[in-house]
Order: sequence, then structure tokens, then C-alpha cells
Amino acid sequence: MDVIYSLIPGMMFFGLIFLVVLIWAVKRGQYEDMEGNASRILLDDDEEMMGHPDDGKNGSEGKENPESK
Repeated sequence: MDVIYSLIPGMMFFGLIFLVVLIWAVKRGQYEDMEGNASRILLDDDEEMMGHPDDGKNGSEGKENPESK
């Protein structure tokens, strides 16, 4: 029973700390864009990381691609 007298104030202290962190995160805009990260994975932006066939590796450096016209 003596333990509960130290646990209740301790848990209230941790609860207040978590509340302050939550308020700080909301004010800093942490929860502004909830859908952005979820839909960003669907975007096909990995082509920039992959090598294109016209990036000079195949010896056609400086030549125009006739198919692009």
C-alpha cells in the first residue's frame, strides 16, 4: 500500500511530461499532413536514382536521340 503513494505522483508526473510533448509536437506542425507520407510511397520517383539509357554510359554522349523528336 505504501508503494501506491509513490506510484500515483510518479505517473501523474510522466503524464504531464507526455502532455507537454504532445502540445509541443502539435504546435510545431508534426501532425499537419497526415496523408502526405501515406501517399508519397505510391509516387514513382525512383527513376531519378536509376540510370537512364541516355546518360552517357552507352557512348551516345552529346548526340540527339532521333526517337525523341
